[in-house]
Amino acid sequence: MRRAFILFSLFAILASSAFAQTGSSEVKSTGNAKDEEGIRKVLADFVESWNKHDAKAFSMVFAEDADFTNVGGKSAHGRVEIEKHHAPSFDTKWKESNQKMTEIKIRFIKPDVAAVDARWELTGAKDEQGQVRPMRKGLLNFVMTKDGDGKWLITVMHNTELK
Repeated sequence: MRRAFILFSLFAILASSAFAQTGSSEVKSTGNAKDEEGIRKVLADFVESWNKHDAKAFSMVFAEDADFTNVGGKSAHGRVEIEKHHAPSFDTKWKESNQKMTEIKIRFIKPDVAAVDARWELTGAKDEQGQVRPMRKGLLNFVMTKDGDGKWLITVMHNTELK
C-alpha cells in the first residue's frame, strides 16, 4: 500500500510539472520543425502576395480544391475562384493595404493536417467612398494539408474580423 502511494505521488508530481511547463492541458504538437517551417512559409507567402496585391500569387497558397470564406461570409471554392474573388478588390479597396500576422498558433491534427489560427492586422484599406479605413484586426482559421510532394497548402480558410 505504501509503495502504491509513493508511486501515485511521484506520478502526480511529474504530471503537475509537465502541466506547469506547457501552461495548459493542450495536446502536444505531433508535427516537426520542418512541417512547422513549411506552414509558416505558406503564411509568409499569403501575407507577401496580399501586400503585393497579387491575386494570382495569393491563390497559389491554397489547395486546388480549397474552400475560402471571408469576414463578410462570402465564399469561394477552388484556387481559380479565390483568385477571381480577390482580383477586383486588390485593384481597388485593398490596392494600398498592408496586412501582417501578429500571432500564429499551429496544432497538428495528423502529420499531414494542421489547424492554424493567425491573428491579423490590416492598414491602408479603403471604404466604398475611397476613404482610408482605420486599422482592422481579425483572426484567420486555416485547415492546412501537406500534399504528396511534402508542400503545405491552405485547404480551408475562414476569416473573422475582431472588433
